[in-house]
Amino acid sequence: MIPSDVWPHTHAAEPLAAPPMDELSFAQVSGPQWPAPPAKEAYHGIAGDFVQTVLPETESDPVALLAQFLLYFGNCAGHTSYLPVEASKHTTNINLILVGNTAGGRKGTSEAQVRRVFESTDTVWAGSRIQSGLSSGEGLIHAVRDPLATKDNAESAHVVADAGVEDKRLLIVETEFSSVLKVATRAGNLLTGIIRQAWDSGNLRLMTKNSPAAATDAHISVLGHIPKHELNRLIDETDAANGFANRFLWVCVRRSKLLPEGGYLGDDKLAPIIRGVQSALDFARRQGEVKRNDAARELWASVYPRLSSGRPGLLGAVLSRAEAQTVRLSLLYALLDRSPVIREDHLRAALALWEYCSHSAAYIFGERLGDPTADTILAALRTKPEGLTRTEISNLLSRNISRQELDSAIARLVQQNLTYTSADGAGGRGRPVERLFAKV
Repeated sequence: MIPSDVWPHTHAAEPLAAPPMDELSFAQVSGPQWPAPPAKEAYHGIAGDFVQTVLPETESDPVALLAQFLLYFGNCAGHTSYLPVEASKHTTNINLILVGNTAGGRKGTSEAQVRRVFESTDTVWAGSRIQSGLSSGEGLIHAVRDPLATKDNAESAHVVADAGVEDKRLLIVETEFSSVLKVATRAGNLLTGIIRQAWDSGNLRLMTKNSPAAATDAHISVLGHIPKHELNRLIDETDAANGFANRFLWVCVRRSKLLPEGGYLGDDKLAPIIRGVQSALDFARRQGEVKRNDAARELWASVYPRLSSGRPGLLGAVLSRAEAQTVRLSLLYALLDRSPVIREDHLRAALALWEYCSHSAAYIFGERLGDPTADTILAALRTKPEGLTRTEISNLLSRNISRQELDSAIARLVQQNLTYTSADGAGGRGRPVERLFAKV
């Protein structure tokens, strides 16, 4: 466990008290603001030990170190351990996007610190199963493809045309995730759909005649780094609000401190962490099914309603898999402890980290709807307490949209309870004029 003088780092000038774990707000914040540091419970076990060991010698954000450590462990562990939820199996692969300034967030520095540990625990995986260059659904399937057999017409026998990929683990690291979002918007690109399949089950298929490749039980994790301004510019251009974004954990990161001379962490300091990770990996690869114990089930029942409650707009879409994301995080914490069950402390750790992720998403996406027209209208209304008429809104948009598009955007704002309409008698010849107002 990270001591109180370390874990809050420099997100605030003074240490912040951890919120009571039975009163988590799950992103019920007003207006976008940088998230407070996660509760100390997030730094549980060997993941917290790693952050505590590395933090004095790096400018990296401790939350970036923590989240990437969990992601690396989950992918390296493979597809064996899982927690059943009805007919689904939640495995240890998670997706993660670090959002911060281009250089000031020290996103790449934190990833290098984490990779250093796992390069020492599984050299084969680190050497061949960490890749980059994500650009298409077909390419992603190809990286974890099953063997492909074809029929030899002369002998009427099946021959192996492609031996496939034996190791189904794949960690994709994209330090310029904006490039991924850009290619995902191209006509015919199926990348976002395949990423959804990879998170859901690992069974990947493309229903196209010219692409017979498939992958079974693929264990794929995606790690992306992106500045906030780039993300906000590009997220509307993808189907993120339709199931892509909620397969990711969104984490705000920034530099924790200034180290003009850099830091140095000797191999001897990391040796206990590496031994612990290796032991946890060995355990996870043979464990199989994991369940909650009684105390964890009781806590889960108490927080489940709030995790399951919806929110409007793009933020609601991004956070709509809160329960599933928390399940996977709690599984990772349990396996790192080499525990055959998820205990209450594992679930509290997962809830603390999810709380930070949900607050990060609130800071990143705010109350955006994912509809550029509606978002532009809402931003303008918040500067106009007197409201705007349809004509004024149309002029605001330079009359570049149709009446149908304008009506649709206004209707969406009203339906999401972000605006309301009112009529007055300011029109010519006493005719009422309808005005749109932003709700305070």
